[in-house]
Amino acid sequence: MKIQAVRGMQDLLPEKKAIFRLIDEAARSVFQSYGYKEIGLPIIEETGLFERLVGRATDIVEKEMYTFQDRNGESITLRPEGTAGCARFAEQNGLLFNQIQRFWYQGPMFRYERPQRGRYRQFEQLGAECFGIPTPDIDAEIILLNARIFRLLGLDGDITLELNSLGNSESRESFKYDLVEYLTRYKSDLDIDSQRRLIANPLRILDSKDPTTQTIMLEAPKLLDYLDSESKAHFESLKTMLGECGLDFVLNPKIVRGLDYYNKTVFEWTTKLLGAQATVSGGGRYDNLVKQLGGRDTPGIGFAVGLDRLALLLEQKSYEVKKPDIYFVSPELKYRSLVLCIAEKLKDQIPSLSIIVNCGESKMKAQMKKADSSGARIALILGEDESSEGKISIKFLREASEQVTILQSEVAEYCSKYFCKEDTFG
Repeated sequence: MKIQAVRGMQDLLPEKKAIFRLIDEAARSVFQSYGYKEIGLPIIEETGLFERLVGRATDIVEKEMYTFQDRNGESITLRPEGTAGCARFAEQNGLLFNQIQRFWYQGPMFRYERPQRGRYRQFEQLGAECFGIPTPDIDAEIILLNARIFRLLGLDGDITLELNSLGNSESRESFKYDLVEYLTRYKSDLDIDSQRRLIANPLRILDSKDPTTQTIMLEAPKLLDYLDSESKAHFESLKTMLGECGLDFVLNPKIVRGLDYYNKTVFEWTTKLLGAQATVSGGGRYDNLVKQLGGRDTPGIGFAVGLDRLALLLEQKSYEVKKPDIYFVSPELKYRSLVLCIAEKLKDQIPSLSIIVNCGESKMKAQMKKADSSGARIALILGEDESSEGKISIKFLREASEQVTILQSEVAEYCSKYFCKEDTFG
């Protein structure tokens, strides 16, 4: 019986990993331009961190966490999300009191969910968190940063920004009281999960996907009608800033994010191109999170982007993985040492070049077939004649040009001129 990957854990083939790298590079450049510093966070945390911050009544803690005991009998959990760990990291390392911090991170998260397209039990996220700023301008900045990543990837026309506000704890309690009173009249008609949430976490009913529950919710109280004056002013200011920066959005009163620590601003970026897995990024404000950890009052806001779903979007836009520039062939192993030396010098002189050397024994016809299928623009050929004369032949694989032969000492200069064409790197 063959051993296979654990269910819900995906293998990243080279083509998919190249798309992940593209997203990483785009995000890295944007974070740097906004002054966000990259940090590294443990994959494993104490289970109590998530029970306290994410909320015992959330689906994540109740049904989705990978939790187990280590050899000392301590309960530890594979991280299901990044914000709780980032807040723990910042508080533990003394980075919050009277300080403003802008952080970003990336890596795998783990949730025990039913695997499907765009949703895995091990999934990749990149996230950003900002601590120490209570005003709506940082809400606007982090949303605009998120938008810039999508724009750099060419996805801004494929996604929509959706906004909501959860207000403060007092306004949410008033809303929850009236919401529960309303939904109790229809309890038997609600889906099973919503019936359970009616007691444990009624706000989660807002984003139920069950058609009957959605119909019942049409006449339910609206959270935006319960906002306290400070939260309302905060939200109006945010909307004004985004509008003046030219960023379109829609209001969605159903957004609750599903985690207990959010307050005030919450947002999601959604797409119509991925079916049920519509959300590609989400986040919001969490001003009470650090205090729940035992620290001082520290305002915060952040977001997380799902790389798996972004990769699906890029695949739909026919994103092509960068092909090698050069495929180096030689008919016999006795020339391979010289080929490797030339290739190494060429990489030293032009670091941006991608060069594949055909290794192993195969006939020239088979090597040239590999060169063509690799997608390389040119093949460098070093055979017996070229070796004895100190020359090298260049065959053009993507254009109708005659093969040329030049001195080995001229290869770097020739390739530098050839590959600096705008159509190559533009």
